[in-house]
Amino acid sequence: MYAGGSSGAVARSVASVEVAPIAGKSGWLVRHALSDRLGNGGSQPRYRLDVRLDEKLQGLGQLSDDTITRERRTMRARYQLVDLGNGAVVLDATASADAGLDVVSSEYAVIAAEQTAQENLSREIADQIITRVATRLRDKTLGTAPVAVPAAPAPAASTTTPATGQ
Repeated sequence: MYAGGSSGAVARSVASVEVAPIAGKSGWLVRHALSDRLGNGGSQPRYRLDVRLDEKLQGLGQLSDDTITRERRTMRARYQLVDLGNGAVVLDATASADAGLDVVSSEYAVIAAEQTAQENLSREIADQIITRVATRLRDKTLGTAPVAVPAAPAPAASTTTPATGQ
């Protein structure tokens, strides 16, 4: 896909994608991760990537005294790659990721674990988006018909982030 290295056609196409602002802390994290991976070389943007995030933090394990012992953080992104030349939507897809974490007696440890999960999920979402965008731009650059790529499957097992935040 990246034949020719940073001067290859796909790398140049990917570098011409600008990321529109995304609301919220997770939006900032995802946008920052996307910008890092796109390698925007200061070129004139040819495409715009619009991303909307949906997040949930859900209590799973519950003791008899209504204390939550386990949480699941999920993040879902709906994104569109828009051609700035004609306004056409080149790619319209979703990405999702989730992480499980233990809730312990230390409030600091729980907050640290939730933040670590948020950062990890943001990077995972960005990786999924970049892969799909690069694949679509490769097909467009090479003039091949886009292959129907199914949405990213839900993970079989969730990633566990201990409450210590490590």
